Amino acid sequence: MYGLIAAAYVAASILFILSLGGLSSQESAKRGVIYGMIGMAIAIAATFLSKGVGNFNILISMIAIGAVIGAAIAARVAMTGMPQLVAALHSFVGLAAVFIGVNADLELGYVLANSTLSADGVRTANEGVEFAGFAAALLKKSVVEINIMRVEVFLGVFIGAITFTGSVIAYGKLAGSISGKALTLPHRHLINLVMIAVCVLLGAMYFYGAGVWTLVLVTLIAFVIGAHLVMAIGGADMPVVVSMLNSYSGWAAAAIGFTLGNDLLIVTGALVGSSGAILSYIMCKAMNRSFISVILGGFGGEAQSGGQAIEGEMIATEVDTVAQQLDDADEVVIVPGYGMAVAQAQASVSELTRRLRAKGKNVRFAIHPVAGRLPGHMNVLLAEAKVPYDIVLEMEEINDDFPSTDLVIIIGANDIVNPAAQEDPTSPIAGMPVLEVWKAKNVIVSKRGRGTGYSGIENPLFFKDNTRMLYGDAKDSMDKVLQAMG
Repeated sequence: MYGLIAAAYVAASILFILSLGGLSSQESAKRGVIYGMIGMAIAIAATFLSKGVGNFNILISMIAIGAVIGAAIAARVAMTGMPQLVAALHSFVGLAAVFIGVNADLELGYVLANSTLSADGVRTANEGVEFAGFAAALLKKSVVEINIMRVEVFLGVFIGAITFTGSVIAYGKLAGSISGKALTLPHRHLINLVMIAVCVLLGAMYFYGAGVWTLVLVTLIAFVIGAHLVMAIGGADMPVVVSMLNSYSGWAAAAIGFTLGNDLLIVTGALVGSSGAILSYIMCKAMNRSFISVILGGFGGEAQSGGQAIEGEMIATEVDTVAQQLDDADEVVIVPGYGMAVAQAQASVSELTRRLRAKGKNVRFAIHPVAGRLPGHMNVLLAEAKVPYDIVLEMEEINDDFPSTDLVIIIGANDIVNPAAQEDPTSPIAGMPVLEVWKAKNVIVSKRGRGTGYSGIENPLFFKDNTRMLYGDAKDSMDKVLQAMG
């Protein structure tokens, strides 16, 4: 049975790796998700069969309840709510790591109190005491192994607690229930350093057997650290924060995997942790941001200082004019943003694309790495609307083509097409790679109103001579353009 379980864990690990590989492109993403689902099913089945696992009625009941709740939530959440759903799920992983770590320490305390260590380092249960499951495994551990386990428990609880409250705050900011503005306390970095130092001190005390109270206190302080760190980060940096919290949840799971002696949990946690860290790095690079700077401060929020004054005015356009420009253009590029997701305009945009291509026009999509609230957000929406994969291009693939583009249509995007990133060294987003849409012959911006983007930064693109503003709900605007095209 042990060999069968080990083989199942290896198979599940391979499927998880294939799942990550499949998610690297739109064409293989669905296959990647299926690999992940099969891998998780194998992992759960193998865990049921593992030695020491009991209370099957409780396990099955909890899994059934969780599955029903998860399916109900997933069915109700629109694509616009997916980022905050991801943040919420990260919080569950962090809290699970805390519970498992504290429970492991309680079991360890029970084993140590009801067993005797011989001179040759062998621990035996006291007379009349029997251990089963995890406790029986603890009885067989040497003093060195128990000390190593304490380190694993401390790391799992500490990282898990930070992940939990950090994810809750990130959820609130993404959902709009907490202000997107960076809320900071005086000397916040010093406060964080002091709290971390106290946790390290408590960790040392816990290591030397001070008791479970040290672990509980570490958990409470880490809760505060997680909330304080994310509250100090502006809304524009939330995608990076969510990605990094994903990484934290993975490392917390890996640490608990070592505690439980579960190889699959170690591998899975390491995969999640490393992939989340790599994704965070890619996103910071896409925004020309230092990862450490984002985590410790970040830009964003509801208002920004800095940047040159913008001269001119935004010029509105009409639906009939846009339809005529589309009819006259041969090269069209569509840039989707979070506004398209909010308006659920992807189906209308897809129909517009189909009609234009039927007329022999070259229509392509330009996707910025951080468009929307998570990487791949726009790709998923366009795939859902049956937009062909081969015309959806990444920023580096299409940026050089804008000078030869007749018309660019921007659907609810703002910060990712802001020329201030290149033209204004005093701008908060100076140096951030952006889609150079202003180099096209004509630009149409579909936007609800005259407000700024998620980062709170004014966009000079809207004031340029070749830009016209099509105000209104993105879906409604695209539907009216379709009607005007006939």
